Amino acid sequence: MFVRTVYAVGDPQKIDAAIEALKDEGRMLLAAQPGYRGMGLFADRELGKLSIGTWWDSEKARQDSDDALHTRRSELLRPFATAITIDNWEVIAASRPEQTPTGACMRMSRLDFDPMDADLAAETMRGMVMDRLKAIPGVIGVAMFMNRSAGRSSIGVVYRDRTALAQSRGPVAQLRDEAVGKAHSTVRSVEEFEVIITESVGDS
Repeated sequence: MFVRTVYAVGDPQKIDAAIEALKDEGRMLLAAQPGYRGMGLFADRELGKLSIGTWWDSEKARQDSDDALHTRRSELLRPFATAITIDNWEVIAASRPEQTPTGACMRMSRLDFDPMDADLAAETMRGMVMDRLKAIPGVIGVAMFMNRSAGRSSIGVVYRDRTALAQSRGPVAQLRDEAVGKAHSTVRSVEEFEVIITESVGDS
């Protein structure tokens, strides 16, 4: 499985319009693309940030969809976004939520590593990190992505509500510290978002 992420920042007062456009027209456009396997839409309304992840069953499907949609995607985001970053990933491990309750939240951690250590980072994520994250109370979904050649990874964890997210901060900080030491990684950023949409399509 492969994922494209779009990270957009802009005026918080314009974020709701962007969210509605992505929920409506954006989802319809994605669903019409071959190989589409679902999406996640996450928002920080206070600071004006959107994180969007779309899932694809092959690298070709991901690239073809980007070729088909990038112009319209920019048009949907332009009224809100002042900066847009697009990244492509392979899925290292995932346990996607079957249902996401109202009030669910997501924490995203981005890490850097030497590309020579990509296998070590992937092994650490699939093993120690995945198992311990899933054991944290309130966790309902985990997704781990990697760009091996760039030496970057991203971990998104969905929690059932904001209380569970807050209570997890200490245990996750401890786990993060252990994991970066074991995988020879460094932390680039840690961010928290409101869950707007998570959906799976087909066999993903």
